[in-house]
Amino acid sequence: MLALVAQLNVVSALGALISQVAAVVLIALLIQRRISGATSPILSLVGSYGIHLVFLISIAGTALSLTYSEVFGFVPCGLCWLQRIFLYPMVILSGLALWKRDRSIADYLIALSIPGMIVALYQHYLQLGGSNLVGCPVAGFGADCAKRILFEFGYITFPLVAFSAFVLIATVAYTIRSQKSL
Repeated sequence: MLALVAQLNVVSALGALISQVAAVVLIALLIQRRISGATSPILSLVGSYGIHLVFLISIAGTALSLTYSEVFGFVPCGLCWLQRIFLYPMVILSGLALWKRDRSIADYLIALSIPGMIVALYQHYLQLGGSNLVGCPVAGFGADCAKRILFEFGYITFPLVAFSAFVLIATVAYTIRSQKSL
């Protein structure tokens, strides 16, 4: 079981790296478009299929968090629960948006991503040894918010995986907002 968790940790960390690179590329392309006015084929593709991408990212994040807690038995901490509160509805919202071909969902995805990013970044700070500024919610109920389950490549923690997903979702949602067709 430990070997399977270790393998899933590496896969999760690689997913975070891919999300980070994809978000940086999208942000760079959005800035370039803002400066030059020229759009790229990548932005057009993300604008057209972004809801699909958000749906896949949110499904993967939901499945990953549930696998760690329900299959491997890691008790989620209070901050983990807060991140789940912002991630789980994205599965339903993006799935419904796909079905209805509704691009207006992008604003809601951004609105859910921003607080998710803040909570995830704060927990990442805690897991890297930062001092507890506001306390771990639901103290005594869940696990310690500063305890690391995943630490790969010298900096990737589980909250950083979530942060990377939230940033990519927000960036994709912003790209969807700025495109003309779904």
